[in-house]
Amino acid sequence: MSRRKGKKKPRVVETWITIMFFVFLYIGMMVYFCLFVKNNEQELISNSYNSRQQILAKENKRGTIYDREGSILAQTINDENGREYRNYPYGNLFSHAVGFINKGKTGVEQKANYYLINTSVPLTEKVENDMAGVKNPANDVYTTFDYNLQKIASDSLGMYKGAVIVSNVKTGEVLAMVSKPDFDPNTIVENWDKYVNNPTESVLVNRVTQGIYPPGSTFKIITALEYIREHNGSYDGYSYTCHGSYVNGDIKINCFHGSVHDNEDFTKSFAKSCNSSFANIGMSLDRDKFGRTLNELMFNTDLPYDYNYNKSKLIVDRTVSDDDMAQISIGQGMVGITPLQLNLITNAIANDGILMKPYMIDSIVDSKGVLIKQYEPEEYGELITKNESDALTELMVAVVEKGTGTKLKSDYYQAAGKTGSAEFNGVSSDSHAWFTGFAPADDPQISVTIIVEGVGTGGEYAVPIAKRLIDAYFGVY
Repeated sequence: MSRRKGKKKPRVVETWITIMFFVFLYIGMMVYFCLFVKNNEQELISNSYNSRQQILAKENKRGTIYDREGSILAQTINDENGREYRNYPYGNLFSHAVGFINKGKTGVEQKANYYLINTSVPLTEKVENDMAGVKNPANDVYTTFDYNLQKIASDSLGMYKGAVIVSNVKTGEVLAMVSKPDFDPNTIVENWDKYVNNPTESVLVNRVTQGIYPPGSTFKIITALEYIREHNGSYDGYSYTCHGSYVNGDIKINCFHGSVHDNEDFTKSFAKSCNSSFANIGMSLDRDKFGRTLNELMFNTDLPYDYNYNKSKLIVDRTVSDDDMAQISIGQGMVGITPLQLNLITNAIANDGILMKPYMIDSIVDSKGVLIKQYEPEEYGELITKNESDALTELMVAVVEKGTGTKLKSDYYQAAGKTGSAEFNGVSSDSHAWFTGFAPADDPQISVTIIVEGVGTGGEYAVPIAKRLIDAYFGVY
């Protein structure tokens, strides 16, 4: 008998261990769940499957979205029958940047949804409003957008397809974001089927963040950076004689429209955007190192951007063929990039190599204008060194002063930039016009990245748009 009782004791201990294990597991799960909800409250409430949104919409009147100076970009108003609807006073102008709330949510409407549907009014006022059958006023959002720059960017693109993004390089604020074709968010429901069933126009695609294009000669910024890195931080001593094309066995790279640049150093090659010289440069580079530089410039990885975007993917290593490498060196072939990413790289060059995270919401205020949340500039990290930033800035200044970007020259500021004419469809006559740059070169404040689809050269079509925007920013008229 005593022996049998002794055998049961381990089972009792095991049972208690099992019970305690599940108790602690349950407690751990509850703690995790509470922390998850606390840390992801905004995302959970804004989730389209969360019915809490509908409850809040019945209780609160969706807040207003403003530009940086207080112009109304989106508001909820009542029609003559008292029914609420979302109104966008500027129609198409901020369609992709501010977004819409019907047929899903996009842009700032999506990102700030948590605040726009919640209210900060006191409990007593909520009770009074409830008794009176009146909705509570929700919180309002001030964006970083500048109406004037947005209007200039949109008007300058006109009927062309393309994209423009304007940023403050020191803070990361997005000052303007235009994608064409655009749409009127006031009539998004009525025109939804038309937009969805016309993929060739891609009206709903934000080309700034989702359009992936061959960057053409703007990519020579990256090729130049890799050359500088592999030559102890310098490009002195480089020379090349351009006869209008680079030939290496079966590989032939032509300069744009057959231009012949004759004897060139590195600066002239960059300023005149000589394809032949840059194919020669690219073929001399270590491809594994080039691949690492691409990764450091955020290719093949997530961007520090909180809205919808497409990744730019380009893998360069020792397996890349000579033919592909020659094309990559001048921004053609396998290369694809979004205007957003090119703008971020440009911002890092302008800011001594430090990239500031881009953001489009400046602050959240309650219905009485009391500050609830202020968004502050935040560093993402160092993409390039200060010395590399200085070297690339010198090259980009040469583009404006004596190269393909001379239409940007000004008596009021010195700009730095790079033009691009990116061929597509495999036809040299079909090219997207690119420009990316910043000003002033000695103390950068504003950056501009532009693509105009299928029109020709960057110097002819994109640079004049950049000049209008930079002139407006500095009050030059």
